[in-house]
Amino acid sequence: MIAGKEFEIAREFEVDASPAEVWDAFTTGTGCWLWPLVEYEPREGGAAPFGGIVTHWEPPHRLTERADDPTGVPPGQTLNRLDRAIEPRDGGRRSWVRYVHSGIFTGDWDSQYAEAAKHTDFYLHTLCQYLKYFTGLPVTFTTLDGPAPSTAPGAFTRLGRRLGLPDDAAEGARVRVDAPGEPLDAMVDFRTRHFIGLRTDTALYRFFGRNHFGAPVGISIHDFAPQADAKGTEMAWRDWLLRLYA
Repeated sequence: MIAGKEFEIAREFEVDASPAEVWDAFTTGTGCWLWPLVEYEPREGGAAPFGGIVTHWEPPHRLTERADDPTGVPPGQTLNRLDRAIEPRDGGRRSWVRYVHSGIFTGDWDSQYAEAAKHTDFYLHTLCQYLKYFTGLPVTFTTLDGPAPSTAPGAFTRLGRRLGLPDDAAEGARVRVDAPGEPLDAMVDFRTRHFIGLRTDTALYRFFGRNHFGAPVGISIHDFAPQADAKGTEMAWRDWLLRLYA
């Protein structure tokens, strides 16, 4: 048996969306803020993402799941649990959410925990951005990783500068971004040394400094424009990354 150590990452926040809208984002709209997941079988005991089962199904207030041998997650984890509690605020116009990710890590616990916790904060922030600005809109999701040189220590700093972001451009700054094709007018909605989030009128652009964790940098785009083209977007950004790290 592989030895491991339990972990728990818990977050609580309020969001400008009804409980039903939050529930839909967790269960059917994951491509709008995370990445597209297999949809839940809507009952206790039903199938859940990552090879799990639903352990609590109470729309729109409680959703829990458990995967004892999770698939589709980074190696080094033998148990994965997710628990979301949703309560109405302001007469149901807003929601309070408690999100708990727990399980067992079997690798370098400190590194795995730090990576998972930082990604959790970024993903939940993106969830709130979606719920505030794009709720209910159809999404075209695109994701890709950089080439091998993007694992280098300074690779993510290099990406930020290639985008044209000033080093002091913090959250809330309006920027003009050097993207494939035409430049983007965007708002910096998230920025740390590990992640950059940009929001335009029609899309959420997410940049992941996974080189800090020994992996290539990554890009995910949640595009709510009616004529969005996932394949074309992927090809354009892949060429952009290849040129950046050539």
